Amino acid sequence: MPGTFQESYAQDMAIFRTPLQWGMLGLFLIVLFTCPLFCSDRILTIMTMIGIAIISVHGLNILTGYCGQISIGHVGFMAVGAYISAILTAKLGWPFWVALPCSGLAAGMAGLIFGLPSLKIKGFYLIMATIAAHFIIIWVVLHLRSLTGGADGLTVPKPKIGSLVFMSKASYFYLVMVIACLATFLAVNIGRSRVGRAFVAIRDNDLAAEVMGVNLWSYKLQAFFIGCVYAGVAGSLLVHYYGFASVDQFPFMDSVWYLGMLIVGGMGSTTGAILGAVALKLLDELVTVVGPVLSAAVAAQAAASLALITRGLILMLFLIFEPRGLAHRWGMIKAYYRLWPFSHEESE
Repeated sequence: MPGTFQESYAQDMAIFRTPLQWGMLGLFLIVLFTCPLFCSDRILTIMTMIGIAIISVHGLNILTGYCGQISIGHVGFMAVGAYISAILTAKLGWPFWVALPCSGLAAGMAGLIFGLPSLKIKGFYLIMATIAAHFIIIWVVLHLRSLTGGADGLTVPKPKIGSLVFMSKASYFYLVMVIACLATFLAVNIGRSRVGRAFVAIRDNDLAAEVMGVNLWSYKLQAFFIGCVYAGVAGSLLVHYYGFASVDQFPFMDSVWYLGMLIVGGMGSTTGAILGAVALKLLDELVTVVGPVLSAAVAAQAAASLALITRGLILMLFLIFEPRGLAHRWGMIKAYYRLWPFSHEESE
């Protein structure tokens, strides 16, 4: 019989349903973790930054994509995790492996505090509250000079396991990718859990969800907590990679671009979070390559603004022509394969 179909509930609920999917997963992991053997340090740096972005965007996807609580202060919570990890390791001498979960929990607690307005406001007003959260966090960091170093920043030690120090590009690449894979696995299962279904119900219609017995107060705060834990872990990995913590690493516009990654990839989809992060990060690298060429051919001012123009144009095109993101297009491709040769009956 042509096509690929599920014959049981267990098979239908599985993340990977067929031997081909398991094989593709294994091949992808093999290629991913052998990259340091044949990739340059520049490529490893790009992939490491993509991995950190994926972790952060997973958190934003849980908060905004699943629960519908729009946040444009996500980078502020990354800063919380980054500075907590920096203070614990640099000032108190804690090991990185203890500081990393603490940074996530600290960012999650900050998310609970700034998530309280979501119980009374939503939409445009919630967006303004999350923007305020970002600037409040940065203000606190700048004024706690004895702990954070203020505007001068804080030197952060490299992570280590015993005598093994993650100094090289390749070693840090492995660290980030392992954590990114674990974060992805957790994000997938959160979306499939009872909590994830409650998040989706709140996103679609919070009044109907409340009537059905969903505790809005509890689940909205849970969404802020989980999303900010992801942000805190990503922030910690970022500052330990650079070996230095500074507020300049957490500009407000990055929160907008993280939301843009969700738009490009597809909100409410773990796959979309990955595709969006990869797409926009690679777009930034493409602009870096094309910029000098454009600067020589046209005006230098145009080349300097190329990154902003390109990002904005991409977001506009996706909002107009593919508002459900790359994940939706990928789903249609998989449906075509699964239902072939009857896939022409599948409508968009």
